[in-house]
Amino acid sequence: MFEIKEVEAKGPTKVITGATLIDGNGGKPLANPVIVIEGRRIKAVGQKGKVKIPPRAEVIDCKGLTLMPGMMDCHLHTMMFNCLTFHNYRVAQWEITPELQQMYGLFHAQLCFDMGFTTLRDLGLNTYRGLLTPHLCAVRDSINAGVVEGPRMFIGGFTTITGSHLDLIQPRAAQRLGFQTADGPWELRKLARTNLLAGCDVVKTCATGGGGTDKEEPDIRNMTQEEINAIVDEAHAFHKVAAVHCFTPNGHRMALEAGADTIEHMVFHDEEVIDMIADSHVWMTPTLLHRTDRAINTRKEQGTSMFVINKMKALQPYCFDTFQKMHKAGVKIAMGTDMGFDPEMGANACELEIYVKLGMKPMEAIQTATKNAAHLLKMERDLGTVEAGKFADIIAVKGDPLKDIRVLQEKKNIQIVMKEGRVYADRRAGHNMNVVNVNPGEWKMIDYL
Repeated sequence: MFEIKEVEAKGPTKVITGATLIDGNGGKPLANPVIVIEGRRIKAVGQKGKVKIPPRAEVIDCKGLTLMPGMMDCHLHTMMFNCLTFHNYRVAQWEITPELQQMYGLFHAQLCFDMGFTTLRDLGLNTYRGLLTPHLCAVRDSINAGVVEGPRMFIGGFTTITGSHLDLIQPRAAQRLGFQTADGPWELRKLARTNLLAGCDVVKTCATGGGGTDKEEPDIRNMTQEEINAIVDEAHAFHKVAAVHCFTPNGHRMALEAGADTIEHMVFHDEEVIDMIADSHVWMTPTLLHRTDRAINTRKEQGTSMFVINKMKALQPYCFDTFQKMHKAGVKIAMGTDMGFDPEMGANACELEIYVKLGMKPMEAIQTATKNAAHLLKMERDLGTVEAGKFADIIAVKGDPLKDIRVLQEKKNIQIVMKEGRVYADRRAGHNMNVVNVNPGEWKMIDYL
C-alpha cells in the first residue's frame, strides 16, 4: 500500500519516573521505571540506574504512582443527546442545534480525556437535521490542529438503511432532513462515500436491531448481504475500516462474510459463530457498561420509555454470558462502552471492572483498553504500549489497577494525563491542572432554565 510518511519535528526532552510501570505488553510490571521522551515520542524505557537521564531534561516525578499507557475507548458516542446537560434527552433531540451539539461533543470528549482516555473512537450519530459526521470530524480536526485540548479521535459515519436500528435513535415520527439513510447497494455506496468525503475514519453500519431504541426487536435484520458487502467494500476501497453493529449470530455471519474489520457489541451468540469469530481474528467491542443496572437507572432518570428499559434489562444476562464464552474461546476483545446517554461521560473505566468480574484478569482488562485497542485501531505501531518509538501517551495512577481495577474510575487517582509528550492534566500534590475545570453537576441543566 502506498504510504505517505509524516516528518516529525524534534521537541523538548522530558523524563517520567514512577513507582511501577505497566507497559501494556502483559508482562511483570517494571519497578522504578524511567521513561525518556523526546518531542512526541518515547526514546527509551528502563529501570532507574539503567537508563541515562539526559542533561537539562524536564523530570516529571511520579513518586509512588503507577505508570501505564493512555487508555482508549473504541466505541462511544460523544454527541449523543446531552445526558449531562439536559434532564430529558428526548427534549434535547428537538431543542439543540447540531452546532451546539458539536460543542457538547467536544465537552464530552474532554471529560473522557481528563480521566486518562487519550484516544476515543466515536462511532457517529444522526439527528432529524442530518448526520453529524462533519461536526464530529471538525471536533477531531480542531484537537489535532491544537486549537482546543482533547483526546485523539477516530470518527465513524453512520451508513445504514431506512428504519434501521441506528435510524431509530430518532423517534419514528421525526422528520428526517438530508441524506442520512439509504437503501440498496448503490445508494448505500453513495452514503458511504458522502461520509468519507466528510472525513470519517470509520464507516459504521448496522446488521441487526439493537437495545436502546423504541419499538424495535434486536433480531430484526437491518441489511441484506449485498448491501453490507457494498458498504464494507467502499470503506476498504478508500483505505478505511468498516465497523458493523451486530446483536445476533446471523448478523455476525453477515459481517464476517462482508469482511468487516470490527464487530460491535456482545449480545447473543451460538457456539458456531463464536468459533468463526475467533478464527477470523476480527476484533470485537463488548460494550457491557451500557447494559448494567447503573446505565439502566440513568436512562430511567432521563425519561427513557419503559419499552427500552425492559428490553435493556432483558438483554443484560445474555450480554454477560456471551462475553464470558467469547473471552474463553479467544475472541479478540478491545474495550468499548457504547457510552452516550448513559451512564455518564468520563465513567469509561467502569467497563474494565465488569470484564474483571466476568473472569478477565486485571492485566487482560487493561490490555483491552491499551494494546488491544491500538490493534483494533490499526495504530499498534504508535499506540497501546509504553515502548521506545511510540507516542508518549502515558498516565500516572494513584494505586495499583492490577490489585484493584476500580482505581481507574476516580478522577483523583488519575494524577497525570500525557498525550504525545505533553501533560494535559496534573493532579499530583502541589499541582491543580485539569482538562475540564468544572465538577460533575456544576453545569446547568438546560431544560431547567
